[in-house]
This record gives sequence, structure tokens and C-alpha cells, in this order.
Amino acid sequence: MDNRTTSVGSAERASSAEVFGSPCWVSLMARDLAAAQDFYGAVLGWKFRKGRLGEQFRVATVDGMPVAGIGALAPSLSVAMAWTPYFAVTDADETAARIRERSGTVAVGPLNLSMGRGALAADRDGAVFGIWEGELMRDWPGWRDRAPAWIHLLARDAFESAIFYGQVLEWACDRPGCCEVTYEEGTVVLHRLGQVLARLTSGADPTAESPLLHPRWHVHFAVPDLDATVRAARQLGGTILAERSTIQGAEVTLRDPDGAMFTVSSHESGALARMPDHRGL
Repeated sequence: MDNRTTSVGSAERASSAEVFGSPCWVSLMARDLAAAQDFYGAVLGWKFRKGRLGEQFRVATVDGMPVAGIGALAPSLSVAMAWTPYFAVTDADETAARIRERSGTVAVGPLNLSMGRGALAADRDGAVFGIWEGELMRDWPGWRDRAPAWIHLLARDAFESAIFYGQVLEWACDRPGCCEVTYEEGTVVLHRLGQVLARLTSGADPTAESPLLHPRWHVHFAVPDLDATVRAARQLGGTILAERSTIQGAEVTLRDPDGAMFTVSSHESGALARMPDHRGL
């Protein structure tokens, strides 16, 4: 079956305002959209369908459920390829203003798109993230509960970064339904309604030679067969950057042919709540 097409579900959409502050999507901008679909289709077993953002954007699905987005990067832009997490916000303009007020950078947007408004930003350390105001994907509860992805911020100082994101994204605020923050052995843990959404750890070095140590948001994907996933990645031009054993099993950090880094593991989806901290991963 062609891994570039699949059907669209009919589940109900949710609004970013309902889950403000939560990670709500992960996306990649690729130089060659077709090649990226072929790579991630073979490596992660994804199917693809057209999204509502136009011909230059595809939605990756697993068993019909949207899990990630891949868009075509404009040829005129010369930027590093990276997987980027997006956070749900109530008002993109207000959030962008808070980012600038706290010495972050808003690189693109907020832009009006078919389903809402989005912007691409960076925190004070240079870690890139996105914000989204508007409709979320179909079957939002399914994505949050079952999507095989979780995110981790490697920051210079996790506690300072938590203050930045807390003020920008309204974590641990007085508004009902906000995300909560706890601290576990030097790690900042973001959770909502008892579910862990992200972890922030210290130790990034923006001057380090290895990109694994640069301040960044990093995306993890759970896979059913780690060895087969790594073999497929290498056969299609991917590179192994790091391998690690954890109490949950092995995980491997890869770089795709465009240079975007991501980690694959045999963890069950939702294992973030049990995942130990990994500096650089």
C-alpha cells in the first residue's frame, strides 16, 4: 500500500483553549516532502494524508490516527531541520508578546491558517518550539492518550526554563485546567490531569561541538521493533547518533537524511510518566 495516503477519520475536534499550555502536536519542515514521507513511512510505519494547511503539508497517521505533521520548507530558507513541538494557547498574539517580553524570539507569525493561528519561536537558550491557537486535530483525546511521541527539553537550567515556559504558556497558573509542574530529582515535570506531558532537564551547552548537547526540544517516538526501525533508517540514509539502555529498554537517537534528530525506543506509548531522565536525549 502507498504509505503516502490514508483515510480521514470523523472524530470530533477540540480547541487549543481547552488544553492551553499542553503539547498539542509535533511537526517537521523538510526540504523534500516526498523523500521525508518515504523515509518516515519506512522507518516509523506511518501513512500520510493531505492536511488542511495546503498541498505542501502532510499529516502522518498510525492506524488512522494523526500523530505528526511534515511540511515542505521553502527553498529560499536556509535553516537547520528539526522536529518541533507545538503548545496549545488561548491567544497566539498574547503568547507571542509574552515570549518577546521575556527575551525569547518569535521567528515566524503568528500566522492565520485554515484551522487557527500559529507561530514559531525560540526560548532564551535558543530551543525552538511552536504555539497554536485554534482547532486541534481530529480525535485529540486519542492523540494525547495513544500517540507514540513524547517530548523533552534539554536546557541550560531546567528551573529557569520552567519559569520562562510557565509565564509564557500559563503553566501552574490560577486558571482552571492549567498544566501543573512538579520537580523530581532535578527534573521539571509537566503534567495535566495526572498525565505526564513533558520533562525539562539541565545540562545543555550551546557551545558544545555535539548537537546532542545544544539547548533543544527533542521528540521521542515509540516503535514496535527497535532493531528493524534502526535498520530501515540506516538503509534510507539515516545516521545513528547515540544508543542507550534504560530501565524500560534500549533507545536510539537518529538523524534523518535532512539532519533532523529524533529518538526511537521500544517504550510503550505513554511511558513518559515512567521515563528516566537522559541528558542529551
